[in-house]
Amino acid sequence: MRKYKRVLLKLSGEIIGGADGDGIDRDALCMVAEEIKGVSILDVDIGIVIGGGNIFRGSLSKKIGIDRVTGDYMGMLGTMMDALALQDILESKGITTRVMSALEMAQLSERYIRRRAMRHFEKKRTLIFACGTGNPYFTTDTAASLRAIEIGAEALLKGTKVDGAYAKDPMKNPRAKKFSRLTYLDVLNKKLQVIDATAVTLCMENNLPIIVFNIRKSGNLKKIIQGESVGTIIN
Repeated sequence: MRKYKRVLLKLSGEIIGGADGDGIDRDALCMVAEEIKGVSILDVDIGIVIGGGNIFRGSLSKKIGIDRVTGDYMGMLGTMMDALALQDILESKGITTRVMSALEMAQLSERYIRRRAMRHFEKKRTLIFACGTGNPYFTTDTAASLRAIEIGAEALLKGTKVDGAYAKDPMKNPRAKKFSRLTYLDVLNKKLQVIDATAVTLCMENNLPIIVFNIRKSGNLKKIIQGESVGTIIN
């Protein structure tokens, strides 16, 4: 049994980084791939947007004297590196994938075209959307909400290192309050850092639920697809 037929999974680059969230770690990649493989028997369409913060974060570019726009494009290249790495691991586990990029990179991936993406879903392929929206100043959270809406996803699933949305960073404050349910306006008004405000607004305008959960806990993704209560739901 499944609750969702099509979902968009958002992963930060830090999820597939090493112990400090930097670089690309094979064990972390395999962990994510196993979670995705675990839901393949449920006949669910999965689109994935992955960040590139483990390689380069555009918002930090000014600290090293790089123009913000240039830095954001560098960050997009980081998402492509992560996408290719994830594709390779997924396919080694028997999951057929396609990487689709918001920027033209013909030697590495297909250009994102919505109709082509829908055709891939018809052929039961897992899609990895790289390079964000293709525009500077927009986060990969915003790219995830945009792609989710475009492909008709029934939920945006944000896989994190913690088990939901908190009032404060639970990694720094063990007593931070966890929320089991929030409204879109709660997230905006409380200025919670769980997901980008632009992404929340897009989801709110299109009535797309967001589920924040711990991707590192084995079986969580499958539980969500099956309709079990996991993490924090924002709707």
